[in-house]
Amino acid sequence: MLRSLVLATLATAAAGAAGLGPLPSPPLLSSPGTLTVTVAESGRPDADGTFELTCDGRAGGNHPDRESACERLDRLAEAGGNPFLPVPEDRFCTQVYGGPAVAHITGTWQGREVDARFSRADGCEIDRWENLEPVLPLLGG
Repeated sequence: MLRSLVLATLATAAAGAAGLGPLPSPPLLSSPGTLTVTVAESGRPDADGTFELTCDGRAGGNHPDRESACERLDRLAEAGGNPFLPVPEDRFCTQVYGGPAVAHITGTWQGREVDARFSRADGCEIDRWENLEPVLPLLGG
């Protein structure tokens, strides 16, 4: 990310010196878009509900922890994975029940459409949930 910013700054300075004017800003890591996060049965009244989260260089929306949620999404984007993919069907998961909490996230992230469901039904689903904390509320303890 820092390298991209440095290269963009150098390119903008070179374009200005050549009389070409400023270049467009480089794309933000968390590409503009809004995620709708719906959480139910978490056992925490402050965590249940439907929240909007926008990460486009500045955290926005009514998500209760939008700054930290956007920071987490930035770190996940840097790692190059997709935290919204479901658990592969052939994966072995521990049979540990993490509670009745469920979540549904829709919208756009990194230019990709998101329509992902989360639960805490087994070890794999718990890990998947915790990987997205604080986009999804902290429930483990």
